[in-house]
Amino acid sequence: MDHFNYVNGALCAEGVPIARIAADVGTPFYCYSTATLERHYRVFEAALAGLDAVICFSVKSNGNLAVIRTLAALGAGADVVSGGELARALAAGVPSERIVFSGVGKTEPEIERALIADIRQINVESEPELAAVDRVAGRLGKRAQVSLRINPDVDAHTHAKITTGLTENKFGIEWTRAHEVVTRARQLAPNVDIVGLAVHIGSQLTDLEPFRAAFVRVRDVVAMLRADGARIGHLDLGGGLGIPYDGALTPSPADYAKVVRETVGDLGCQLVFEPGRLIVGNAGVLVTKVVYVKDGATRRFVIVDAAMNDLLRPALYDARHDIVPVKQPEASQARELVDVVGPVCETGDTFANGLALPPVAAGDLLVIRTAGAYGAVMSSTYNSRDLIPEVLVKGNEFAVVRRRIGLQTFLDHEQYPAWLDSGRNHR
Repeated sequence: MDHFNYVNGALCAEGVPIARIAADVGTPFYCYSTATLERHYRVFEAALAGLDAVICFSVKSNGNLAVIRTLAALGAGADVVSGGELARALAAGVPSERIVFSGVGKTEPEIERALIADIRQINVESEPELAAVDRVAGRLGKRAQVSLRINPDVDAHTHAKITTGLTENKFGIEWTRAHEVVTRARQLAPNVDIVGLAVHIGSQLTDLEPFRAAFVRVRDVVAMLRADGARIGHLDLGGGLGIPYDGALTPSPADYAKVVRETVGDLGCQLVFEPGRLIVGNAGVLVTKVVYVKDGATRRFVIVDAAMNDLLRPALYDARHDIVPVKQPEASQARELVDVVGPVCETGDTFANGLALPPVAAGDLLVIRTAGAYGAVMSSTYNSRDLIPEVLVKGNEFAVVRRRIGLQTFLDHEQYPAWLDSGRNHR
């Protein structure tokens, strides 16, 4: 469920007509719904009732400060995967004790910032990283709280580019080596306290059985480590629960929580969850304007002013997003099959092929739905295009929460070398 609905023939974000935002902000832009963010968080939180659970929003899915702060006000922590995301979470008001730091390539400066901030835990993904955490913690006179991320070798049955729990993936330490690594760490890493395990097998999972298999494997590792005297009191179960991009049925948070309870709910561990897409995916849309309608030899193209640099998912993952007009079509209005494409000089700059749309014309507004996750955070300036605005709606109000960042800003950060500079700069 989201809060983007037709009211009196016009698509609205909560109580605000999207056409009004477009007239004020210009297209393309991202639009997020506060009510949807809050609802999705509360539904997930309610599903975990009775468990000792901490919900850490996955900042990599949407890093907008206003989005993070909206969720932090509900009690959400943050899962971060870079020093930049750590800074964002802190700037948005997330308490440091509710921040976990994941990712396979943390640098020593990033580890240092995390330890100085006294975050909840660092999810260590390799033995070299464990040694780096030990070095930095020793230098700072701190004892680092660490969870060891294990790779359970479980197929998530999702897109190959977003699966993370197989042995050929770069993430985590092979589950069969967890005992060896923890034993060595207890002997050789005096500045590290391994307090738990972490696991994350992929993103956009629409089947609960891979979760069950991974969590059962985690349970086995916990039993083995505890038998050897290790103190394992925390389990970070990651995120990854999928959402219905194309209207297909997906498991509910309640169904997911049932699997959690059945597999690890009796271990006496505090559980960390890292939902991202589940919270913010349906809470955002990308609003775009039709530039041209072009009839090719075999296809009709609807060319819009948004492009793959604004929303990369279709080009990167062959992802499908529902696309609807802002002006509500008549139920009896005939549909035609079109390709919705952007202006970037790549054939991959395509949002939909063979999409059934009512007739549209230049100047019409379209909405690409379920674009709140992995949209703005993955955008770029390819083809020297702007970074587009982000807008947050609450009830009958809206605010620009990231201004358009145009070409001049980027030109101002470039300069000629001395051998090309004839006394004139690039502006």
